[in-house]
Amino acid sequence: MRSTTPAPRPWAAWLRQRARRITTALATLALVCTAALTATGTVQAAPAAPAAWTPKPSPMTTPWTNQVPVDNPLPEYPRPQLTRPDWANLNGIWDFAVTSADAGQPSSFTDQIRVPFVAESALSGIQRKITQNDKLWYKRTFTVPAGWNGRRVQLNFGASDWRTTVWVNGTQAGGTHSGGYDSFSYDITGLLNGGTNTVVVSVWDPTQTGGQAVGKQRINDVAPHPGGGIFYTAASGIWQTVWLEPTAPAHITRLDMVPDLTNNTLKVTVRGDGVSGQSARVTVSSGSTTVGSATGAVGSTITVPVPSPHLWTPEDPFLYDVKADLLSGSATVDSVGSYTGMRSVGIARVDGVLRPVLNGKFVFQTGTLDQGYWPDGIYTAPSDDALKYDLQKHKDLGFNMVRKHIKVEPQRWFYWADKLGLLVWQDMPAMDTRAPDSAARTQWEAEYDRIIDQHRSSPSVVMWVNQNEGWGQYDQARIADHVKAYDPSRLVDNMSGINCCGAVDGGNGDVLDHHVYVGPGTTVPSATRAAVLGEYGGLGFKVSGHEWYPGGGFSYEDQPSQTNLNNRLVGLLDALREVRMPAGLSASVYTEITDVENEANGLLTYDRQVVKVDAARVRAANLSLIDASRAPASPVVLPTNQYKSLRVTTSGYTDRYLRHRDGAAYTDVVDANSAGLLKSDATWRIVPGLANSACYSFESRNYAGQYLRHRDFRVYKESGSGAVFNADATFCAVRGAGGGVRLSASNFPEQYLRHINAELWLATPGGSHAWDNPASFTEDTTWAVEAPWAP
Repeated sequence: MRSTTPAPRPWAAWLRQRARRITTALATLALVCTAALTATGTVQAAPAAPAAWTPKPSPMTTPWTNQVPVDNPLPEYPRPQLTRPDWANLNGIWDFAVTSADAGQPSSFTDQIRVPFVAESALSGIQRKITQNDKLWYKRTFTVPAGWNGRRVQLNFGASDWRTTVWVNGTQAGGTHSGGYDSFSYDITGLLNGGTNTVVVSVWDPTQTGGQAVGKQRINDVAPHPGGGIFYTAASGIWQTVWLEPTAPAHITRLDMVPDLTNNTLKVTVRGDGVSGQSARVTVSSGSTTVGSATGAVGSTITVPVPSPHLWTPEDPFLYDVKADLLSGSATVDSVGSYTGMRSVGIARVDGVLRPVLNGKFVFQTGTLDQGYWPDGIYTAPSDDALKYDLQKHKDLGFNMVRKHIKVEPQRWFYWADKLGLLVWQDMPAMDTRAPDSAARTQWEAEYDRIIDQHRSSPSVVMWVNQNEGWGQYDQARIADHVKAYDPSRLVDNMSGINCCGAVDGGNGDVLDHHVYVGPGTTVPSATRAAVLGEYGGLGFKVSGHEWYPGGGFSYEDQPSQTNLNNRLVGLLDALREVRMPAGLSASVYTEITDVENEANGLLTYDRQVVKVDAARVRAANLSLIDASRAPASPVVLPTNQYKSLRVTTSGYTDRYLRHRDGAAYTDVVDANSAGLLKSDATWRIVPGLANSACYSFESRNYAGQYLRHRDFRVYKESGSGAVFNADATFCAVRGAGGGVRLSASNFPEQYLRHINAELWLATPGGSHAWDNPASFTEDTTWAVEAPWAP
C-alpha cells in the first residue's frame, strides 16, 4: 500500500517519498522631496541614474519586469498601517561593492545596485551568487528637505537580510540589526550635517550556513540550473523599501489593534518613542463618518466603541479608517493614519466537531501555499501591482485563504490581503533543517516576536504557523504556548506537517496539521485541536517556454495534459467537500499558487504569464466547498447490517450489478431469471466501516468475512485483518446524482469505486490510468442501493 508517513532519510530520498504523500561609480545622487502625500501616494523620483547602470537579463520575464523604474522602484508608501504624509523614498540606484566577510568599508564602490532588489536578482543589476564569505556594501547621498526642519529624521528599512549595519556621515547609526524579515529604524537626526549626507550600509548574510531564519533560501548559482528541489536561490541584503521620514520628538511607533466583537469595540494600544506624559486619542471612521473615538494613556489599552460593526470577511473585506493622535494637553504633536477590520478568530465546536471559526461561524478555509518568489526580483516583487497580483489570483480562483510559506512579505502585501479579503496563515521562516544552537534559538524567537508585533493588527492574519515539517525544530510546545500568550487573538499551529519528515508534534496549539501529497488524506480533529491539511496537491504541469530551467522541473505528481490537471485538481477539491470536510477537516492548503524555480507544482507559471488551470472551473469547485461548509448537506446514510445489491446507473448499463467472481469484483447483468449463485454473488451485507464506523464496508453474502477491498487500484472480494486491510475495505458514502451514492475510498478519499469494461476499479478524477478515463466518470461511480437479489 502507499504510505503517507515517510521515515527520516537522506534528502533526495526523502523528497521522493514526500512526493508520494505528502540584486563608473555613482555620482552624488540627491533626493529632495517636498510634496506631502498619502499612504498610497508616491514621492518625486530621484535624479536619473547614469546610463552605465542596466538591469541584468532575467531568466524569466514577468509582466512587470520591464516596467520597473530605474530611479524610483516601488514608490508606494511602504507602511499602510502607520502612515504619515511626509516621507522620502530612498529606493533606486546606490553605489555597491562586495568584500570579504571580515573586511571593513571599501575605499571605492565599483558597482551600482538598484535598491531594494537583492544582489542575486536580475532587477538589482548585480545578479551574482553571494556566500557566507561575502559582505555587501551600499552607499548613496541624500539631502533632507527644508520643510522637515525642527523634526527628527528616521531612516527606515522594510527588511534587509541578514546582519545590517548603517553609518550616516561616517558615524554608525545605532546598533547592528540582525534579522531578515522584520523592519527596523534609526533616528539619524544627530548624524545629519544640514547639507548633502552620505549613508553607507553593510550586510552580511550567511544564508543556510548560519543559524538564523532563512526560509527556503539556499546558496546556489543564480543562473537557472537543474536540481534545487524545494529550496531556492538565496536573497541577500536589502530587499524591502528604504525611506526617510520626519517625526516629532515624541511620536507614535506602532498601533496594536484587536477587534472585540463581544463588546463591539476596538481595543487599541498606542506605542510611542520620546513620550513623556502625552496621551493618545484614537478615532475610528467609515468614510467621512466618525464611528467612535476614545482617549487614553500611551502604552495602555484604549477601548474605542464601534457600534453595529460592519464585519470583515473574505467575501466582504470592509475596512474602517483609524487615526491616532499623540496629545500634549490639547495640542496634537503627532498623528498617524491606519485601518482595521472588525472580525474575530477562534476555535469552537460546530455540530460536535472542533472547527476554526471566523466571526463565530465555521467557514472552510481553502487556500494555497505561497512561497513569494519571483524570477526577476527573487524575494522582491517587481512592483506593487505584481505583489497584489498573486493575491488577486487566489480570489479569482475561488480561494479564501493563503499560507505565506516560511517567508514574511512587505507590509503592503498584508495591506492587499486585508483589502482583497484573504485569510492569511503566516509562517515564521524556518532556520536550516539541522538542530539549532542556543544563539540561533534566541535570535529566532526574538525575530518572531518582532514579526508578530509588526503584523498583529492586520485583520487578514488568522493563524501563526511556528514550525514546518521538523526543520530546525525544538521546544515546539513551549513556543506554541508563548505565541498564543503573545497574541491570544489568533490561532496557533505548533507544527505544520506533524506527520512528515521526522517532525515532532508539540501536542498543543489550535490545529492538528498534516501534509499529504497528493492527498487529501485522512486528517481528523482531536479532542483539543481542529484538523487542517497544511499541504497537499503538488500536481505538476510544465508549460513550454515558461520553465525556469527547461526540462528540469519536478512535481509531486506529473500531469500528462491540462485536461488531466484540471480534472485531478477539481477531483481533490470535490473530495474535500464530499468526504473530508464532513469527516472533520476544516482547512486545506494546495501546493502551490505558482511554479518556483524547478518546482512545477503551480497553478500559474513562475513568470506569471500563464494560468495553467481552468480558472472558472477551479473557482466553482472552491466556492462549492466554501458554501458547503456554511450549509452542510445531510450525510448520506446507508442501511447497516442489511443485505443490499448495488446497481449500475450509467445509461445503457442499468441492468448490471456489482458482483464478485473468482475473487475479483465485476458488474454483470442480473435479473429474475439469473442463477441463484449469481444473485448471491451480487448481494452484499452493508456494515459499519471496518476502519471508520462513519463509513461502510461491504461483506459478501455467500462468503462471510470477505469484503470488497481495493488493492493496487483493482477491487477484490477478500478476507483479511489489520489496519491496512480494514482501510482498504472501507468506503465512505457520497451523494450522487438521481438519488444514487458514490463510494469514496476511506484511505484515499479522492478515489471512487468505479465500473469500467465490467471491472471494478478505484478510479481518480483526472488520473492517468485507463480506468480513470473521464468519459462518464461520475455516472460510472454512482450506484443505486437496491433490494438484495439474495435476501
